[in-house]
Amino acid sequence: GAEVLFSVDCAKLKEYFLPEKREFDCIYFNFPHFGRKAGVVKNRELLAHFFHSSAEVLTEEGEVHVALCNGQGGTPADQPRREWHNSWQIVAVAAEAGFILSSVHPFKAETIPGYKCTGYRSQDKSFRVEGALNHIFTRSTPLPRFKPGSCEIELERQKVSFRVPQVLVDKMNRGFLEGNSNHPVRTVKEKLTAELSQALPLQHTDHCLPLLHRGHLGGVCHPNIFWIVPSPEETPSTGGIPDGRVGFCRDREKSGWVMAREGCCVSEQHYLRPSLLPSARAAVERGAFLPGTLHVLSGPVFRKCLIAPYSMPVFHEMVSVCVVPRGTESSCIQMLVRNIQSSVRSLHPTVASFTPSIHLQEATSFETSELNEFAAFEYQLSKPQYLICVETETSSSREKHVCVGVIRTSPYELGSSEMVAVFASLNLDLLTMLICGISDWRVLWTPDSRFLRQFPSGELKIFKSFSLYPPSYVHDVSFWVPDGEQLDEVAFHTIAREVSGETVVSIQLIDSFQQAETGRKSLCYRLTFQSCDRALSHREAAEMQLLFRTEIHQRLRVTLR
Repeated sequence: GAEVLFSVDCAKLKEYFLPEKREFDCIYFNFPHFGRKAGVVKNRELLAHFFHSSAEVLTEEGEVHVALCNGQGGTPADQPRREWHNSWQIVAVAAEAGFILSSVHPFKAETIPGYKCTGYRSQDKSFRVEGALNHIFTRSTPLPRFKPGSCEIELERQKVSFRVPQVLVDKMNRGFLEGNSNHPVRTVKEKLTAELSQALPLQHTDHCLPLLHRGHLGGVCHPNIFWIVPSPEETPSTGGIPDGRVGFCRDREKSGWVMAREGCCVSEQHYLRPSLLPSARAAVERGAFLPGTLHVLSGPVFRKCLIAPYSMPVFHEMVSVCVVPRGTESSCIQMLVRNIQSSVRSLHPTVASFTPSIHLQEATSFETSELNEFAAFEYQLSKPQYLICVETETSSSREKHVCVGVIRTSPYELGSSEMVAVFASLNLDLLTMLICGISDWRVLWTPDSRFLRQFPSGELKIFKSFSLYPPSYVHDVSFWVPDGEQLDEVAFHTIAREVSGETVVSIQLIDSFQQAETGRKSLCYRLTFQSCDRALSHREAAEMQLLFRTEIHQRLRVTLR
């Protein structure tokens, strides 16, 4: 009952089928070869034409299966693995046509009735298929091309709007913690609060948390802050106000809007909340929290940060606050940690044999250089007394203990009683990653529906990547730093995040040089581009690199070499 067509050109598939017959659920290409003694370059070209052709006739949920002999694909699944330049580079070639490798498994000819391996060097001879692999490709969601976005909020009883920083455009108002969400971050939060409610009466305080704070955090212009200048609704200003540009801020004395430049200490300057701790402290000072009741605040917070595996510019924070009589704070802290440990244990048995170990460590036992970005910022916010750490399976001693939370205490007067407020802050995103075996924070924010499908109805399990062995591309950039200035590394990394749509996974300083005659300093950085969930082509990475060069020249005033 099948229709069979002969002499079909794999590079022009749509020409052989009528429009109504061009949507295939599966396309198989077993052991493609250019013919005769063609080398790897010719065979890569063949695959490139085939993948572009397949994209024109495949359904949205369809699959492309390509079987290759052992070593040809160039992925870690090949054993032994060929050097990259000597392979067919199938994942990178497929990415050019918008495909990602979603599965790879051994090709077993004996399981296919009537299948015969033939065509060795275009002859009626069989070829070796021992160790051959079947590569299964699926369509990728397209790389983001974000337009500038603005956000409207009520600030001091007046509606204002502001331009969302480019790096956060796709991360605002995602609703991960909303009641109808089945995102694993919400599942972890719900389990934690359910466990804590067994120990103390619990009250949620999420509805009135301000998105913007005013003034300067701790009295200093902090480089990790997303500075915002709210504007009248009709003219949103640029978020963060790059050097040399202006925004508007409210002048109480003149009851109007005045211009402000980034770096100016303007009393009315605002910033996106980097933590929920200031809101929690303010509530305690107002006497809004009842003693003996556990108050829970949760929501997204925003921080500029360096690019690293556990370093994220936005994450969901949960702050638990309890006001207790002085002298009982240690018992309260132990209770909080025990309940967090119990929650993680109850979430994890169905996930894997390894359970992350939660433990409390005194903050003084860590050097600042040993802290991850989350903990390092918490130290700058106000030094905590304890760190909540997760012991992981990794063999790297530096990453063996990942800080996912901090605990602080603060004296508090309630009438004639001396009380102590205990604040426990948790990075829910980091905790979710460690529980579900997610190695890249960007996966939590993917728009690809294949991610949430793995967590139906709030069920947690070990995450299985739907994009295997994504290709990476390395580009270097070298430049002269302006005389007498230091490079702002946080701004440098933030620009890389913006122009690449979070596809830069690593930035390394590989060379530093100072001219003896002039004292000018030159730096050379290596950027690695790689997407965890989308197809990223060599051309797209090269375009991002060119845009990055332009942006750092304009915004950081460096002289490109």
